[in-house]
Amino acid sequence: MKNSLLAVSIISALSLNTFAFSAYAAQHEHDHITVSYQGKDATRHTAAVNKATAKTLNFADTRAFEQSSKQLVAKLDEKTAKILRAEFKFIGEKAPDTVNPSLYRQAKLNMVADGLYKVRDGIYQVRGTDLSNLTLIRSDNGWIAYDVLLTKEAAKASLEFAMKNLPQGGQLPVVAMIYSHSHADHFGGARGVQELYPNVKVYGSDNITKEIVDENVLAGNAMSRRAAYQYGATLGQHDHGIVDAALGKGLSKGEISYVRPDYTLNSESKWETLTIDGLEMIFMDASGTEAASEMITYIPSMKALWTAELTYQGMHNIYTLRGAKVRDAQKWSKDINEMINAFGGEVETLFAAHSAPVWGNEEINDFLKLQRDNYGLVHNQTLRLANQGVTIQDIGDAIQEVIPESIFKAWHTNGYHGTYSHNAKAVYNMYLGYFDMNPANLNPLPTHPEAVKFVQYMGGADTVLANAEADFAQGDYRFVATALNKVVMADPSNSKARELLADTYEQLGYQSEGAGWRNIYLTGAQELRVGIQPGTPKTASADVISEMDMPTLFDFLAVKIDSLKAAKQGLVTMNVITPDDNRILYVEMSNGNLSNIEVTTPKDSDANLTINKADVNRILMGEVKLTELLANGSAKLTGDKDAFSKISSSLVEFNTDFEIVPLNPNQKGEHKH
Repeated sequence: MKNSLLAVSIISALSLNTFAFSAYAAQHEHDHITVSYQGKDATRHTAAVNKATAKTLNFADTRAFEQSSKQLVAKLDEKTAKILRAEFKFIGEKAPDTVNPSLYRQAKLNMVADGLYKVRDGIYQVRGTDLSNLTLIRSDNGWIAYDVLLTKEAAKASLEFAMKNLPQGGQLPVVAMIYSHSHADHFGGARGVQELYPNVKVYGSDNITKEIVDENVLAGNAMSRRAAYQYGATLGQHDHGIVDAALGKGLSKGEISYVRPDYTLNSESKWETLTIDGLEMIFMDASGTEAASEMITYIPSMKALWTAELTYQGMHNIYTLRGAKVRDAQKWSKDINEMINAFGGEVETLFAAHSAPVWGNEEINDFLKLQRDNYGLVHNQTLRLANQGVTIQDIGDAIQEVIPESIFKAWHTNGYHGTYSHNAKAVYNMYLGYFDMNPANLNPLPTHPEAVKFVQYMGGADTVLANAEADFAQGDYRFVATALNKVVMADPSNSKARELLADTYEQLGYQSEGAGWRNIYLTGAQELRVGIQPGTPKTASADVISEMDMPTLFDFLAVKIDSLKAAKQGLVTMNVITPDDNRILYVEMSNGNLSNIEVTTPKDSDANLTINKADVNRILMGEVKLTELLANGSAKLTGDKDAFSKISSSLVEFNTDFEIVPLNPNQKGEHKH
């Protein structure tokens, strides 16, 4: 999830008295929404748009449904169904007017996942208990668990269900656990597996631990708030709310955990062959595609190819809307091509972290080539259009005009997770940046004063509203959203504008094929109407947080420094010495900035803090305070005691509920988490 959806961030108050941190990840456990919120019906224009869309879709192609239902061993029992699938029982046969028919087809497809499935002899999957699949591969003395879901609770329940229902070998242990990449829905259930099988050996993709901890730390607070929009964390599951999460039905609830791998792939080689409990597995490094650390796997004896998250039944994100570094669409396409050329001649089974398997050599090759060409097309056609002068604002519409029919008609290239529009903008931004070279866009006013000016130029809010009402009545929602956003930005208390903008976002959401687009529009509508609701990311686990090293921690603290406060403190220096891992960090606050560097010996400084890294982990999780460690001698602070407080007093607390759409002044402060 890209997504991972699941970023580790530290939101902290560093002080001599507490030195306490709390940690958050994009773990979307749904709280009970404090208001009864269902949304409105589709307008006749939205209903017409969705009906017209349905006529363009290839509903006769039901192959993915056949693959998803093939070789069911046992349906989920009541306990495992409650993990996730039971929340979506409202999904029916016919798409309602409030859901794009292509997205609804994906919602129905992901509802097929409902139990333990045989992939082929020696490979089984539990599908339907989380965003990702739990895969079990038979080895000499037991089972290899490949990707272990998002949460400890989901992984444990899914594994127990599998072992109870496996046709044979259910009494054997899980001897190895493999993480294909650095997103939490592929490693988060690790502790649940280890609790059941304490002797399990763990394998991971190259540099996975660093990428897990580092990927979203620095912008973690913003990403968590944005992730609540992308995944609809405050929306309900119904025809006016969440219907699907593109890669699967949704996210399981519980604790994201992490067990550090005993072995990670060799960073010096594209290919590596390992024998794990007697089973030969060929690994190909695919880092820099869907994840910063990722690998695919081929099992020669089974002629089975594991594609990790480079493929699924849909198009993935080149840019994930919650916020992350842009991914390399060209490398993504080329790495799929590597798989085709290395294994395409003999592969008989393709299976992955999301969606159902694909069987048969010819069908697998067709599937991989379309996936390859789709990511290649996004990269190459974006740059072709950009080289012809198409700007970043226009490129999302322009690329949709150049999609070949062979790709357009294939379901598994549709934009359920990543869309052509925002993926093309991501490629443009990767190469050319956000600026389109139009001088008017070089240095615009900040959003609020710009909105005020726009409303004045357009003749005032009443004039804009009158025009917006007329356009809304005609179904011209995209520009209505643009214009009304200016009115609400200029005057958040304008209730008529707020309500019409909410209505507009809602209709745009109902028309969206992308699950993320739908959730973003509908969450924006909800917050315009009732303010920010509970359901934002929840506390992450010690397993993940404890892997953060001291340089990364202080890099994050540097992001929390108020530069003007820090500048008043002058030069402040400190050595942070962690004896248990034999490391020394030199920290310097100067010119309003906090920097750090690892050194071999302490440098001349204002103060020295000596503390074990293990105790820092305990502080991070709120198990102990620095003052307690100083009092009992477990930590020691020497030199200028004020040096520490000068740094701590320059830190700010992030607002986890910052505005995305302008909040009504009368509603501010009413919501709570």
